Amino acid sequence: MGVDYYKILQVDKSAKDEDLKKAYRKLAMKWHPDKNPNNKKEAEAKFKQISEAYEVLSDPEKRAIYDQYGEEGLKGQVPPPGAGGPGRATFFQTGDGPNVFRFNPRNANDIFDEFFGFSTPFGGMGGAGGMNGGGTRFPSSMFGDDIFSSFGEGRTMNSVPWKAPPIEQNLPCSLEELSKGTTKKMKISREIADASGKTLPVQEILTIDIKPGWKKGTKITFPEKGNEQPNVIPSDLVFIIDEKPHSVFKRDGNDLVVTQKISLAEALTGCTVHLTTLDGRKLTVPINAPIHPDYEEVVPREGMPIPKEPSKRGNLRIKFNIKFPTGLTAEQKSGIKKLLSP
Repeated sequence: MGVDYYKILQVDKSAKDEDLKKAYRKLAMKWHPDKNPNNKKEAEAKFKQISEAYEVLSDPEKRAIYDQYGEEGLKGQVPPPGAGGPGRATFFQTGDGPNVFRFNPRNANDIFDEFFGFSTPFGGMGGAGGMNGGGTRFPSSMFGDDIFSSFGEGRTMNSVPWKAPPIEQNLPCSLEELSKGTTKKMKISREIADASGKTLPVQEILTIDIKPGWKKGTKITFPEKGNEQPNVIPSDLVFIIDEKPHSVFKRDGNDLVVTQKISLAEALTGCTVHLTTLDGRKLTVPINAPIHPDYEEVVPREGMPIPKEPSKRGNLRIKFNIKFPTGLTAEQKSGIKKLLSP
């Protein structure tokens, strides 16, 4: 396998993300070149190995490739120009085989800075100036025995802001609202931070403009409306359109479907369907053709608005539930035979 990243970080192959962070935190602090002025070359080499091991094992994609193919799978060949910058994993098609993984290790100091959150140098390192012609000088107290006392065992020391996951909330709407469009106002409570970093509760009113024809599952996003916390980008607040059941109509895409109960006599002789549309109009649909159980009467442009073209609409489809008689007298049977005989 070549280099054993698990051995370098002193973790086993089942190590979780938090185990990797703890291991890197401990070893990176121990072998940072600033802390080892008397054996700087050895420290730099170990520090680079530790950083590279952490970068690979903390990335699920890189770790999976490493577990399967070893170091050669990560760094077997040089990627072609433009295939990926430092620290990026790329897949590209070779001329004679499957997709091949390529990995360019990043600078160890960059990984350290990103993990611990020190984004600017505190001063020059003196002499040769560090591992790559320049480096970061940390206060001597940083390497004391109590370095982690203020962080707590379970916390990461990475101060690079991370995005909190979105908060999703269903927004039930009637078919009438989805047909004509509407505006809903939602009151939310959230924590915001003042200039000193102290959080305080506030209430806000969010206005949601629902457009005609919107479907169930449509998402409306209010960016970063979650709680404000130190070193965290607030969550996006996402409302998801839900559709309330309707007493008359069912929605099928852009169409509306209604089922009308009729007698067998009406099915054979014709009937007139009276409906009230979603916008309150009275609709009269005469049907003169014989109605069989699978018959469907289509009324053009009386369905839901089409979201991207609200001036156009789907269709209204009328289905029928035919009530057959439970029994017929001999006289009724005879009469029906006479009437329906060719």
